[in-house]
Amino acid sequence: MKKIRLAVLGSVVSLLAACGSTPNQQPAPVVDRTSSTARPADAVSAPAVPVPSGRGYYTVKKGDTLYRIALDVGQNWRDIVAWNNLTNPNDIKVDQVLRVAPPDRTGPVQTAAVAAAPGAGLDVKPLGAPGTAAPAAAPMAPGGNKTGPRGDKRAYSESALAELEKPDAAPATAAPATAAKPEASHAAEKPAAASQPATVDDEGVSWMWPAEGKVVGTFEGGKKGVDIAGKDGQAVLAAAGGKVMYAGSGIRGYGNLVIIKHTNNLLSAYAHNKTILVKEGQSVTKGQKIAEMGKSDSDSVKLHFEIRQQGKPVDPSKYLPPR
Repeated sequence: MKKIRLAVLGSVVSLLAACGSTPNQQPAPVVDRTSSTARPADAVSAPAVPVPSGRGYYTVKKGDTLYRIALDVGQNWRDIVAWNNLTNPNDIKVDQVLRVAPPDRTGPVQTAAVAAAPGAGLDVKPLGAPGTAAPAAAPMAPGGNKTGPRGDKRAYSESALAELEKPDAAPATAAPATAAKPEASHAAEKPAAASQPATVDDEGVSWMWPAEGKVVGTFEGGKKGVDIAGKDGQAVLAAAGGKVMYAGSGIRGYGNLVIIKHTNNLLSAYAHNKTILVKEGQSVTKGQKIAEMGKSDSDSVKLHFEIRQQGKPVDPSKYLPPR
């Protein structure tokens, strides 16, 4: 009997041991959720900054110098240095974009004039005018005086009619002020039109020949000006009054060069000099001796003379008096 009990007890113990054991299982997969396929913030490329271009800007080409660029655009090289914050005027690089015109200061004025222009049937408010009272609501279409009270339940009477007509009198008095707004907007546009560069000063410049001698090269011959043959040391005169914009030898092919600015649009250039007698920023008068003729950067003694309008060479014979 004891043997049977022991056998049953052993079977129960074995069964319990079998239930308590854990079968071999594959470990649960571990997913690393810290990694991401998204790029770090610093890896995302920043949007490209637009490069200024168009009128008033110049892209440096191979072989350019700041002095040559200044001559071609009709500006003082010192102004270009200031507009572009250049520390060294000789350190410009190919494909570099330079501002070659003064910053435009008329834009905000024109924008304000346009913003203040009244629209048809619209309540237009001028920009940049905080604190301005909102315009009154548009008056009702004129339809004559009322002949009866509005749709309330008061009985008709002359006193009720007079009382109801009072609010309509205010828009009638405000109408002239509203009608005056278009005239004010047109007046605001007039200064913008007057700010356009005038050419009257160009026509008022009095010219003379810068040197005596035979003309050995003409504008029609593919040159940017005229060549006047002469003697070594011969006087070179200012063809018109103005201010010396450049005096030096930094522009290849021109030798010792003097540039005089006469108006905002016109300048004259005197090249291949032997000696320069004026300095930058100096005011000169018509006929004043500014240099002595020579052959710097030239194979013969001559004066190369140019007139440029807005930086572009023009035929000097159209400005100089006939000989």
